Parts: sequence; structure tokens; C-alpha cells
Amino acid sequence: MEEPLCCCEYVDRRGERNHLAACCCDCEELDEGCDRWLSCRSLPPGALERIADTVADRCRVPWFAGAVKINVSLVPPLLLLPVFLHVAALHFLLGLVVLTSLPAVVLWYYYLTHRRKERTLFFLSLGLFSLGYMYYVFLREVVPRGRVGYSQVALLTCGLILMLSALSRAKKDPGYLPISAGNNKPSLPEGPFSSKTVRGSSNGLHGVAASGHSVNGETEGYSRLLAEEREGVKRDWCVKCQLVRPARAGHCRLCGRCVRRLDHHCVWINSCVGEQNHQAFILALFFFMLTSLYGIMLTLDTICRGRTPFMALFYCPGAYSDYSSALSFTCVWYCAIVTAGMGYILLIQLLNISYNVTEREARLALRDNSGRRLLGGLVIDTGQYNRGFLCNWGHFLSLGSPPQQRSAEDIV
Repeated sequence: MEEPLCCCEYVDRRGERNHLAACCCDCEELDEGCDRWLSCRSLPPGALERIADTVADRCRVPWFAGAVKINVSLVPPLLLLPVFLHVAALHFLLGLVVLTSLPAVVLWYYYLTHRRKERTLFFLSLGLFSLGYMYYVFLREVVPRGRVGYSQVALLTCGLILMLSALSRAKKDPGYLPISAGNNKPSLPEGPFSSKTVRGSSNGLHGVAASGHSVNGETEGYSRLLAEEREGVKRDWCVKCQLVRPARAGHCRLCGRCVRRLDHHCVWINSCVGEQNHQAFILALFFFMLTSLYGIMLTLDTICRGRTPFMALFYCPGAYSDYSSALSFTCVWYCAIVTAGMGYILLIQLLNISYNVTEREARLALRDNSGRRLLGGLVIDTGQYNRGFLCNWGHFLSLGSPPQQRSAEDIV
């Protein structure tokens, strides 16, 4: 029987027992990389990834039952965002360079993780910490100037709480399809038109199809229907999850699960957007837009008096008169950039809902050249589920609700 781990011990990714005091020792990947760098030789393929995995595995903090691993992607936003914003507040040109490079770095990291098909907490950490830090700067630098009342602070706080509540709801189950534990073979499941059902029927159309005799040509029609049904089952069969997906469901390669009415995998919430959380996702975006725009207006009205918010955003002569107003103005521009990005996401989502198309379906339609580009390419209309503006929004608002029970008279 192995001894329990102490607070500074842990089991690494190789299954070996290690100690935090030896976190800088026995790193073969790093030693090999340094040797090749000193000898001016190129690194072997995947060397940097192995070094990063080793570093991420050894980033731990002491805990009662063993050292707990820290997700490295959580740390950079907590350290770099305040530093970059304070540096940008030193001078106008520094602010221009920092605020221009930040979106480029975030996009580069997004495409890097997307290409490697990795889940990361970087974007969720960046979003939540940005909200908290912007709220902290607002309370510390803007409110003491006396231009913002308590009612306005309370309204801004309520908007932030509503946004976080909707975000918490959007982080829950998006509608994962259950995985059968005993289903190990990727064989097609039996359906209403399977061979077992056909052979088990003793009369009617099934019996005719099983015997191979044609009655008024019905055998050929049934065979065609059987082939179409089997083709549909093959198309909706998920090899990885070993199940038949319902209509509009899809497999997320990052989560490794099938989701009902999969829209997309959102890196900002580190979860899929599907049937169960799509409404909460839209609410979170909506409350974020309202709260952010309201905070930007209050801040610009405080540091750039006598100017409209739009004009003050581009021309505010006293913004760099002192460091406090410069930091507030830099944070306003940072919020404006983030708000513009989230506003574009919200616009695309509203247009897709109006045409009853998911982002996944639009992407597949573009790949297969089966959709129509509308509104300058902002939306792709597949025409498969579009039932009109009101019916489409009615369908969206009813997502996640239990299906209505149909009476026997309606079925007959």
C-alpha cells in the first residue's frame, strides 16, 4: 500500500511521484532544447510542445492531499493585463501601440489553440478578470471625482450581476447527448426499418419485403425507403460518441461530446453553445453590451466634460493631464475594443436566430456550397429550418422547454 501524498508531493503526467522542491530538476525536454540551442541546431518536431506540457504539469501549489495543479492559461491575464494598461496610460503613443497589439495577440493565441484543438481557460480568465479590473478602476478612479451618483453605480453593479448570472447559466450543460457505456462497437443501431424488424413481421408490407415478392410494385418503394433510412442513420451516426445524433445535433471536437442543436464552441465561456444554454448565452452578451456601454458613457462624461461620448472617445484634450484620467481613458478604449468584438458576435447570433440557422450549419453550408449569402455575407441562409422571422424567434425562445404532449385525437 502506497503512502499518502504530503502537501508538497504529486503524481506527474508519467505516473511518477515527485516533489515541488524538484520542479526545476530532471527536465529532459528542456535540457535537450538548451543543448540544441547552444550548439545552433534546430529543435526536433514537437519539442516546444513537450517543454510546455512539462512546465504546465509542474505548476502546482501545496494542498492537503497533495500538490494541486494550476492551469497555466489562467495566469497571463491576471499578470499582463494590469501591466499593459498602466504602461498604455503613460503616453498617448504607448497607449496606441498597446491597444493595437492586444487584439492581435489574443487573435494569434485563439488561432494557435484552435489549430491544436485544445481547450484553454485563457479567454474565460481574460474576460472575467477584465470585468473585475474595469469595475475596480471605475470605483477607484472615476467615482471619487464626484460626477457619478450612487444610483448610477448601483445600476452599473446590477447590470454586472445580471451579466454574471447569465454567464453562470451559460456555463452549464449545453445539451450533451448521453453516451452509452456498453456501446463499444461502431455498428449502426437497429431502427424501425432494420433487417430484424423486417424479418420479424409476418404480414403486411414488412412481410412482402421479407419474402421478396412484389405486390403492385410496393417492394421497390419500400426498398428505396429502407435505403434512405439507412443512409440517414449513417449520416447522423457519431463514430466517437457511438450514438445516432438527433436532427441539428453535432459533435464538438474540443469537448469531445455531441450536443443537441450545436451552435458553436465559445472560447469565452470555455463551453459549447447548444440547445440548453443558447438563450443564456444571448442574455449574457446582451447584458454585457448594456453594462459596458453604460460604464463607458459614465467614464467619458466624467473625464471629458461637455462632449458627447462618441466625440470624447476620439478627442479628449484633458485625458492625459494626470495619470488617473489617463488610466481611465485607456480603460475606456480597452472596453470599447472588447465591446465592439462582442457586439459583432451578438449581431451574428441575432441574425442567425432570425433565419433559424446555427453557426455550425452555416459553416457546413459554406463548405458544401448549399447556402445563400445574405446581408453582405453576415448570415448564411440554408433554407432548411427557416419558417419566417416570428416562427424562428418563437422556436428559439422555446429551446430547452419540454416537448408538448400530443393527444390521441391529434395523432389520429
